Amino acid sequence: MTDERVPTIQSPGCYHRMVGDIVVSSISDGYLSGDVDVLRNIDPDDAARMLSDQFRPSRRTSVNCFLVFAAGRIALIDTGCGPYMQPTAGLLPENLATLGLGPSDIDTILLTHMHPDHVGGLSVVETGEKCFPNAEVWVHEKEFSHWHDAAAHAASKGMQTYFFGPAQNQIAPYKNDALRFFSEEEVFPGVHAVESLGHTPGHCAFLIESSGEQVLVWGDTIHVQEVQIARPDVGISFDADVRMAAESRKRLFERIASEEILAAGMHVHFPGFGRLKSLGDGFELHQEAWVHDLRGTGI
Repeated sequence: MTDERVPTIQSPGCYHRMVGDIVVSSISDGYLSGDVDVLRNIDPDDAARMLSDQFRPSRRTSVNCFLVFAAGRIALIDTGCGPYMQPTAGLLPENLATLGLGPSDIDTILLTHMHPDHVGGLSVVETGEKCFPNAEVWVHEKEFSHWHDAAAHAASKGMQTYFFGPAQNQIAPYKNDALRFFSEEEVFPGVHAVESLGHTPGHCAFLIESSGEQVLVWGDTIHVQEVQIARPDVGISFDADVRMAAESRKRLFERIASEEILAAGMHVHFPGFGRLKSLGDGFELHQEAWVHDLRGTGI
């Protein structure tokens, strides 16, 4: 006889953090698993050793999205994998529902870039309908242009070729009436786009500021934190330009460490908040402890 009191699934993946007067909520879309062969500029055995040294038997990549409650808006940064990736991801809708929020409550969507694990939840694959009927979708102008460039599509290879279809299909229902573009600027009060190019041609982070406090949501600056924090030169096969992505990563890391900015990442282990400290030629990540207080103080 089964005891119904015994848990069989994890509790909902949601965590809230105040930044000044703004609330930023990390929402888990799940996770993805894989090997280290996708990493670049590192011997696979070295990468496997770095994972093993931190008690990670294999590559495990969290997929996080972030809600921003600011300026009277409910904004969502990235929309998760939808049905495009592994069955362990695509959990954003059910985790949003635990907060009493549905897709129609989201009025703004900010995209760090247009890879399928970030735009996969924008639209219903089978019907082409919007998943977020009341939302404006904001994307870097370079990002949209790249994924709609026929010449770039024709010249692409491997995974880069695959990425074009989901990018175009997921954004399509919003193009006529709800698509907005930005460059490196304030998107809306309290939220600034910060270019971090290389992973994709329009990849960006979002700096959220309020009352003297900041958090930098860095998008896909890393995919494997056990390796790329200590070795920011290490890229991944999903990078459009491995060298440029590494330069952007180090530049962003140096800023975060020197200015002591709270960071948040789409592929940092959930809930995804932490701080960086310089260490030799690399850095180390100190993830925030889970506390009840939304300001992260534990009080």
